[in-house]
Amino acid sequence: MADNSRDAEGRFTDSERRAERDVPVDVGVNAVPPDPPGASDPPDARDVEDATEEKERDADSDEDDATGGEGAGPPDAEQAEIQGSEDLAETGAPAETEDPEGPPAVPEAGSRTPRRPRSRGRIGTVISVLGELLITAGVVLALFVVYSLWWTNVVANRAADRQGEKVRDGWSREDTRGEAGERDMKNGVGFLHVPSMTEDDILVTEGTNVDKLNDGVAGYYTKPVKSALPWDQSGNFSVAAHRDGHGAKFHDIDKITKGDPVVFESKNTWYVYEVYGILPETSRYNVDVLDPIPEESGKDEAGRYITLTTCTPVYTSEYRYVVWGELVRTVPVDGDRTPPKEIR
Repeated sequence: MADNSRDAEGRFTDSERRAERDVPVDVGVNAVPPDPPGASDPPDARDVEDATEEKERDADSDEDDATGGEGAGPPDAEQAEIQGSEDLAETGAPAETEDPEGPPAVPEAGSRTPRRPRSRGRIGTVISVLGELLITAGVVLALFVVYSLWWTNVVANRAADRQGEKVRDGWSREDTRGEAGERDMKNGVGFLHVPSMTEDDILVTEGTNVDKLNDGVAGYYTKPVKSALPWDQSGNFSVAAHRDGHGAKFHDIDKITKGDPVVFESKNTWYVYEVYGILPETSRYNVDVLDPIPEESGKDEAGRYITLTTCTPVYTSEYRYVVWGELVRTVPVDGDRTPPKEIR
């Protein structure tokens, strides 16, 4: 019998398989009939190995088909990028690629489709323009209020101060004998002091027209009723001034009460009046309050009176506010111009 040595992998060699087939068979009584050809031959190990390898290859082939194959190349995104680069190189235009997110979703039945914002129409434009105009008008109105109630006060007070200085300088250079004459009344006749209304001394000039009062001064009436002057022996020294803007010298006239002093300062004399009557509101056409004997104040005899008038309510000129006073004494002016005790 041939040697039973096998190859390195434990398989029979071809010579061994031929030797086994050539061995004689016993034909005695106990002999076993031989198997049909091929029935008892052991399976060829090589054939088994070949069949196993073929199955493995078939299995690998199926797996490659399902997964794209081992080493099948880069992922779809990379493949698309490579393909796009090739198309760009060939045609100069990028290749069309499918949206990785797929086609846009179709809204479900019954769901709301978001509306696009409408462009501003004609009505919107009109409203926008109207709003801008209203804002502009508001700014202009605010500036006008600032001008009327603040800036005009600044300008008027400066003008009144300059004019008052001229009056006092003229008093210091002139002969102090006798009261101010007509030549002394160009810049003003004197100063009004009302402690309960203001701490300022208010220059009084001739006339009550708006141009003069806008200089931040008070003016005595020349019409419709001519005013007396403090040094006259009788009469009503009637004075007007602005309540708002342009100095607003009588702004706080409503703070005056009965019994308060009102002092007029001339070149040589202090005239001390005492408030006895107040009329909070009357028509601006009521000129009776300016009469030499102001009967509306309760007086019916000649005397030496003073009347202060201004607009009311505040920030309007619809009515007039009136205060009356009566002279109680006079005080000569000394060298130091020492004011009377009522206004110290």
